[in-house]
Amino acid sequence: MEFKLTAHTSGKEVFKLVQEYLEKMKLKISFIDDKRPWGGFIGIAESNVKDFIRVFFTGTEFPGLEQGEKLSPKILLVEPGKRLSWQYHKRRAEVWKVLQGPVEIVTSDSDNHPAGKLFNEGDIIHIAREQRHRLKGLTSWGIIAEIWQHTDKDHPSDEDDIVRVKDDFGRD
Repeated sequence: MEFKLTAHTSGKEVFKLVQEYLEKMKLKISFIDDKRPWGGFIGIAESNVKDFIRVFFTGTEFPGLEQGEKLSPKILLVEPGKRLSWQYHKRRAEVWKVLQGPVEIVTSDSDNHPAGKLFNEGDIIHIAREQRHRLKGLTSWGIIAEIWQHTDKDHPSDEDDIVRVKDDFGRD
């Protein structure tokens, strides 16, 4: 994914370029949320998860995929200098791949917020269920391919499965 995005590229333009790229890769978009205070995300149809993995996660193993494990793909778009809440999830693990960076990612097994680490394009990050995490855009837009690995097959994760420990935008 080669975009020439800068800190000055508008959110509208970023979402348009990523949407065009996904359509070019024949990945069906199921929803777009460009109203988050840090940027937003583009959801990909779960029926396209194998193609999503082929495009963005070549060589990464998803052992449960062949056994019918529910996986949900999406693209996160994070504005320069903005960050998601310090959060965790009760019903999912996540796998992220940096498509455009660098980005800063913080992870911890407790509510303590350690220093972040720099991740660059191509880096893959595994986030366990209930592991605290936070993503920050740095000098340009951060673009992350994300796959949710649902850990409760009878009650799959959704956008409400977020426990915010700290948030820059006053959300619970």
